[in-house]
Amino acid sequence: MSPVLAGVLQLLALIAALALAYRPLGDYMARVYSSDKHLRVEKWIYKAIGANPNTEMRWPAYLRGVLAFSAVGVLFLYLLQRVQGSLPGSLGFSAIDPDQAFNTAASFVANTNWQSYYGEQAMGHVVQTGGLAVQNFVSAAVGIAVAVALVRGFARSRTGELGNFWADLVRGTVRILLPISVVAAIVLVALGAIQNFAGIHEVGQFMGGTQQWNGGAVASQEAIKELGTNGGGYFNANSAHPFENPNPISNLLEIFLILVIPFALTRTFGRMVGSLRQGYAILATMATIWIGFTALMMWTEFHHGGPAFDLAGGAMEGKETRFGIGGSSIFAVATTLTSTGAVNSFHSSFTGFGGGITMLGMQLGEIAPGGVGSGIYGMLIMAVIAVFIAGLMVGRTPEYLGKKIGTREIKLAACYILVTPALVLCFTAAAMALPTPVDSMTNSGAHGFSEILYAYTSGANNNGSAFAGLNADTQWFNSTIGLAMLLGRFLPIVFVLALAGSLAEQKPVPATAGTLRTDKPLFAGLLVGTILIITGLTYFPALALGPLAEGLAS
Repeated sequence: MSPVLAGVLQLLALIAALALAYRPLGDYMARVYSSDKHLRVEKWIYKAIGANPNTEMRWPAYLRGVLAFSAVGVLFLYLLQRVQGSLPGSLGFSAIDPDQAFNTAASFVANTNWQSYYGEQAMGHVVQTGGLAVQNFVSAAVGIAVAVALVRGFARSRTGELGNFWADLVRGTVRILLPISVVAAIVLVALGAIQNFAGIHEVGQFMGGTQQWNGGAVASQEAIKELGTNGGGYFNANSAHPFENPNPISNLLEIFLILVIPFALTRTFGRMVGSLRQGYAILATMATIWIGFTALMMWTEFHHGGPAFDLAGGAMEGKETRFGIGGSSIFAVATTLTSTGAVNSFHSSFTGFGGGITMLGMQLGEIAPGGVGSGIYGMLIMAVIAVFIAGLMVGRTPEYLGKKIGTREIKLAACYILVTPALVLCFTAAAMALPTPVDSMTNSGAHGFSEILYAYTSGANNNGSAFAGLNADTQWFNSTIGLAMLLGRFLPIVFVLALAGSLAEQKPVPATAGTLRTDKPLFAGLLVGTILIITGLTYFPALALGPLAEGLAS
């Protein structure tokens, strides 16, 4: 079988698996967030944290819950790393330095999982399982909760109430993320991933010296790492490591876990607003971009010219032979079009255009299908922008799902789409202008610029993957990328919840003959065009200095 055919068959198998899971999972999540019943374990949790799950919240209260919970998470994880040397199961590792502890705490709470450290050489079992893995669950649940609050904003009328943050947080964790993660972890163990609390042990000779590995609860963390679109690996090699991702079947399973909830949330959205066709329109937009990016990545990596590439069957540098170009390309697109950031190959070794595709996927806002929760609310913001543009073209007041998109709504949507590019471009410009940060670049020229642009694109978009050629473990990068991750996560959430509150207060507008049908292919096409044009106008000059220049020169 040719490598190209193998890659295409993997993509088709993935699409079939996602299609089978789409309806039952989407409907189940809609029931989870619409139910007024509480499980016994959930009641125990509410009692422990002192929350009343039946109290409805307006958007400021909902936002306070998100920010307070996340702030406590940052503080707890920071302190846990700072006292690691005194904890049992530390494997002899010392406390994490303050700047790196801040960066890591911000990273995992913001659902970014950017790692400027070697996981197997820095974090003991307690920090990995009691700190990082816990945040993998709850940061993902926060994203879904915010998305559900926005969907309620569209679905409700004449009320500013968006539900209860604590109930949404607990239900997302207990009823969705935990059960699926348990099943996925068992499957990963069966496929060869490790799951233990072993210490550091020697495994033989390596280049004249002794090679050492430490064990860990890898399969369980790998499951939620992908399912919650987190991305932080137990090992520095991440999902390229055989302990995390042993073979092509586990590779396909991990890609499935990355994509299944973000895609299924479009059906949850359709159910909750009372129109499955609206969910299908959003799904079609996401799927069009995802399939297009995947096809373009596979073409770029398979057909890049040169005798070395021809002998290898494509651009194999930085890719695991057990996955090949097809499995690596599908994974790279999935992880950068979502907020996952896990890698099974090294993006810095991709071709110039291939590296640019991974960067562009993040710069779209990671909305195809995006992170758990953040993908659907990001896409709904872009839908608001699209109907506003359509309204300008036909001279009508824009409407979406029966809600008028007025001055307040469009200002909030505009702030949402501007804040992340501002963080990326300003931090990148500062790093390139100052004398010290550029010393961390492994490469010079266009590729070196791409390393820094990728780092801030990844951090501000809550992705977490890296070009891997950049030494980001410095005070400058730990601090600035940490700030970019926090601001890139929580500033957009402010605008999303404010928009949700504004929409929930409105009276529904009845559809007329002149109302734009947002459940039709025409609108899906308009939405795709809006996303690509906005991203192109925002990032094209920076991309031209980095991956485009490198790709054209090769």
